[in-house]
Amino acid sequence: MASQIDAVTSEVILNAFQSITEEMSVALVRSAYSTNIKERKDCSCALFDHNGNLVVLAENIPIHLGSMQGLISEICSKLDDWDFKPGDIVIANDPYLGGGSHLPDITLVKPVFFRNKIVNFVANIAHWTDVGGRTPGVGTAGDSTEIYQEGIRIPPIKIMRENIFDKESYEIIFTNIRGRKEREGDLRAQIASLNLGEARLKELYMDYGRKALSAVIKETYEYSKRWLRDSLRDVPEGSYTFSDWMDDDGVTDEPLLIKVNITVSHSPLPSITFDFSGTSHQATGGINLVRQALLATVNYAVKAIAAPDVPINAGFQRPIKIHAPNKSLVNAKAPAAVGGRTDTCQRVVDTIMGAFAQIIPDKVVAASNGATTAIIFAGTEKLSGSDFIYVEAVGGGMGARSTKDGMDGVQVHITNTSNLPVEALEMEYPLRVLRYGLVPDSGGPGRFRGGLAIRKDIQALVPLLFTAHSDRHRFSPWGIQGGSPGKRGRFILYSDHKRPRRIRSKISGFLLRKGDVISVQTAGAGGFGQPFKREPERVLKDFMQGKVSRGHSQKDYGVVLTRTKKINYKATKVLRDKMKTENSDT
Repeated sequence: MASQIDAVTSEVILNAFQSITEEMSVALVRSAYSTNIKERKDCSCALFDHNGNLVVLAENIPIHLGSMQGLISEICSKLDDWDFKPGDIVIANDPYLGGGSHLPDITLVKPVFFRNKIVNFVANIAHWTDVGGRTPGVGTAGDSTEIYQEGIRIPPIKIMRENIFDKESYEIIFTNIRGRKEREGDLRAQIASLNLGEARLKELYMDYGRKALSAVIKETYEYSKRWLRDSLRDVPEGSYTFSDWMDDDGVTDEPLLIKVNITVSHSPLPSITFDFSGTSHQATGGINLVRQALLATVNYAVKAIAAPDVPINAGFQRPIKIHAPNKSLVNAKAPAAVGGRTDTCQRVVDTIMGAFAQIIPDKVVAASNGATTAIIFAGTEKLSGSDFIYVEAVGGGMGARSTKDGMDGVQVHITNTSNLPVEALEMEYPLRVLRYGLVPDSGGPGRFRGGLAIRKDIQALVPLLFTAHSDRHRFSPWGIQGGSPGKRGRFILYSDHKRPRRIRSKISGFLLRKGDVISVQTAGAGGFGQPFKREPERVLKDFMQGKVSRGHSQKDYGVVLTRTKKINYKATKVLRDKMKTENSDT
């Protein structure tokens, strides 16, 4: 029984579980072939019990939990049919048959045996830069109209049988994707990561025994469940509603509504329910969420707002209930396209933040850049002289908090990948970065300023194809308690002898000629509190760092910056009424 295990031993075992998943993650990153994994760390690892319940999730990317948990659920629902043997590994990516959330996220699961019985499953997921489809990298686009356009669909199948590749499965997969050598390298890195996790788990079972580990796992579920329920007692009971909008779906120009009603109950036991009734019907374009992506997004939001320090596992998930109408934007059904689903995930988090801002504003952030600005530059042998695919998710502004400014130029919420260093980008691909930095005045004014957006200008050195998905190009990230909205994002094409022009936020296979430049500008974030309550010294510091212009210092914050002899500038607060008069006179 769990009560027979002392607290120190229990803590050692729990930390060992966490350490195993983190070591798996490091091994995957270090042995991967693609820059998307070895540089940007677009991957995740997790450990599940023999019934498919989440035990530990490495500190990677929150949205990936949905795909790993989805595949495990598919496997465990028919566990006897799999007839697992030591050394078997299952692969899948299909959102409708394999528990995935979009096709480029390739999930692997391996059962771990101890004394001839399955005791755990180790799992990892890695974003492959290509999985087939109508154009290179289109699996990450946002403008497909059905999933068949986005790449090969892999239902749960064995890719390895008793440590030997299943040749038929292997060839079916790799015959249907581009960049085979790089994809094969990433697959082998994933397998090596699983093998390491399996070995470390077996060592742990040899040291402590199956009964002890099982008891600790069971107790940690109860511990996380109690912790979250105790945290929910600090949230006032009641129902709270908020709505936000997606710009479009990449195919039509119609905005799409995301609406959530959150109900917090304290009896008979604390629980929280998310009802997405009223959300738009599933989209024509590829920004739909399948249910497992929604689950991962809601889990992240609850942890971030209500209980940031609670261990996330199956017990944490039990007080959370979700209702999402079938064939809606947040619970799509086949054959809806899902390539750009992270844009919608980010907006779901913003919507949940907006609902909680009505009751616990000190626990939330204002609207962030609100999208995963994913960009893909791809070349083919015929068009570009070589085959390549470069994928990156560009950060933006994080929403301001009740006590702090939002962070500048970061990825927020359900994504957590790194940027690709300019040196690595220019060394591996026929691309040149002409500009890379923060966008001044893009953070929403407030007592606490919203985070700044990023601008990255990339020049094509050969003809190639540009694919992307983003959002917040039309609807600004909102502020809280008087904070102002952040600046919207945009894509601008600079081409010789032509005027600069904006291109759609969701696009695939757009031809760039040699010398063309795409300026990727993400969205900023909303501010928190009245801008005129911001201290002049903080406005001056923002100005000196190039984050806020002199004009916006006066217009948005009522702070006049004047030169002095001893220091570069001094900040003087102007009365709000006087500011209004001066602006109207001007």
